[in-house]
Amino acid sequence: MQTSALPDLAHTATKPVHWLATAAAMAGVVALAGLLQPRTATATATAPEKRTATPAAAPDPATVDFPLECGGAGTTVAKQAPGDLDGDGRPETVAVVHCDAGSGTPPSGIYVLTQGSGAAPRVVATLVDPADKKTVGDFAVREGRVSATLLGYSSLEVPRCCPDQEEQASWRWKGNAFVRTSGDLARSV
Repeated sequence: MQTSALPDLAHTATKPVHWLATAAAMAGVVALAGLLQPRTATATATAPEKRTATPAAAPDPATVDFPLECGGAGTTVAKQAPGDLDGDGRPETVAVVHCDAGSGTPPSGIYVLTQGSGAAPRVVATLVDPADKKTVGDFAVREGRVSATLLGYSSLEVPRCCPDQEEQASWRWKGNAFVRTSGDLARSV
């Protein structure tokens, strides 16, 4: 073993006094840490969390009698979408409905349904009447607005399978009625 050319340093030859000084320093740190602890947490009873009620379900269009004259053929709910249209916190359902035809393209109606608590769903507004002889392409309910692409015919000579007019329409609840806010002009497809 080779010896170091450097003289021994004081901390390399420990004596009992060194151990005693280290123990005293550690005891001082522990005591100081005990004095500087954070306040103890206390629990206080508070009112129970306010829970929101389960949101009301949107009316089911399968249970509604729609104002359509289908000659006993029945009706088909082609599309539906829920949304709070009047801002009362309860969702309405907007349904696109037409007669149950075996073939062809029967005209559609767009209806707004509501349902009071405990009551059966009912039609509260007709946005598009099937008597207008329109079919509905794209359809959406977003941010209190109903929008639809309405397809129609420029004349009786146009085959009922192939609409040649398209119009974009939208409705919003204002005051006490739905107001059509766009799409007054029809354009050819």
